[in-house]
Amino acid sequence: MMKRILPFILTALWISAAVAQSPETVRVTLLQVNDVYQFTPVDRGTRGGLGRVLTLKKQILAESPNTLFLMAGDTISPSVESIKYKGAQMIDAWNAIGLDYAVFGNHEFDMGPQVLLDRMKESKFTWLNANVINKQTLGTFGATPPYIIREIGGVKVGIIGFVLPDTKITSKPGPDNDILSPCALAANYLPKMQNEGAGVIIALTHLSMREDKELARCAPDIDMIIGGHEHSLLQSLSGRAPIFKMTSDARELGQFDLHINKTTGRLESMDWKVIPVTAEIPEDPSFTAAMSKYQAYLKELSQLVGRTNIALDARSAANRQRETNIGSYIADAFRQATGADFCIFNGGSIRADDLIPAGPLTKRDVLAMLPYADPVLKLQVTGAQLRAALENGLKRAAPTAEPGEFPQVSGLRLVYNAAAASGARLVSVTVNGKPIDDAKNYTVAVSK
Repeated sequence: MMKRILPFILTALWISAAVAQSPETVRVTLLQVNDVYQFTPVDRGTRGGLGRVLTLKKQILAESPNTLFLMAGDTISPSVESIKYKGAQMIDAWNAIGLDYAVFGNHEFDMGPQVLLDRMKESKFTWLNANVINKQTLGTFGATPPYIIREIGGVKVGIIGFVLPDTKITSKPGPDNDILSPCALAANYLPKMQNEGAGVIIALTHLSMREDKELARCAPDIDMIIGGHEHSLLQSLSGRAPIFKMTSDARELGQFDLHINKTTGRLESMDWKVIPVTAEIPEDPSFTAAMSKYQAYLKELSQLVGRTNIALDARSAANRQRETNIGSYIADAFRQATGADFCIFNGGSIRADDLIPAGPLTKRDVLAMLPYADPVLKLQVTGAQLRAALENGLKRAAPTAEPGEFPQVSGLRLVYNAAAASGARLVSVTVNGKPIDDAKNYTVAVSK
């Protein structure tokens, strides 16, 4: 059963019972982060920061030399810095930290396939991709390896990478690329990995938890899934494979110690812990030096541009589940700027993932809310089309879901039933207490 790891667990040394390593086993340590959009600390400097992660990595590497560092997707976009640098700053950060392997996230394609190819050329680490396929060559996008077999400590560990197929719709992989089902490709690749000697197989994924569970069931030879995408601290089990996801922006570092039998090459046991990345952890000086060329821009982003008298709820989970004050504020601003009757925009486009406290607002605070450089359009629609757009935004609405299309609105009031069937959740849409006229034309402000 999937469960959210309770906050107090973050302070625990071990989540599972530690098992002493026997002379017959090799300890291989995997480090995990996912959905890391900025290399600097977040949450007003109290959490995250890849310079702090590098400090932790060096400490762990000194104690466990057989260590691999994995990133489970989403880093090139979106962020304030990526508006300017198109993700190059994150590649510099990963190169400085010594990342070993990464998988594509859906947001790797936000700026189109060529930008991703450019970033891949700059990467000193290996991108893994089994299911983004070029339609012309029928090979993997960018000729990326679908998997690797890494011999470490005398045993062989295989790692295979998958990104969610919805990327075709939610991002911009381009018309020449297709994204195939992970299950179909796992059936092809896993036997090859085993034939090449992989005794332990890790799936490095950027899938929804539902898709991760499906992959574990359809590919029972997978020993473990290291995933991302939800921005929630999650652990689950499907079939025999444990599934782990950190939150976002390196607020914590996952450490997984695999005890692998030297003779059989198979996984015997596993210990894991979640390490909070806090302000008490110093930033590694080598990382600070490597990223010094970005300091002038970071200083610019720290400039004060305003203030708020109340806390602004720009958290991703909140804006994907319900109306928020910042969602309403942005929708009001879009409607006022365009002179439209209404505004609808998807809550998932609010990317700051932060509860901004009352007080001063920096340039970063403002830009981080909407880091996509998308224009705001004024369209003419009928009441019926407006109703259909709202139904589409509510199609995955549920109290515990995080659908990016959840509608933040202005100029109208809607009532919906999340328990109803998808496509029939809208109970009413009113303006000034009167129902929307399906036959009437209205203007609506939308973000392209």
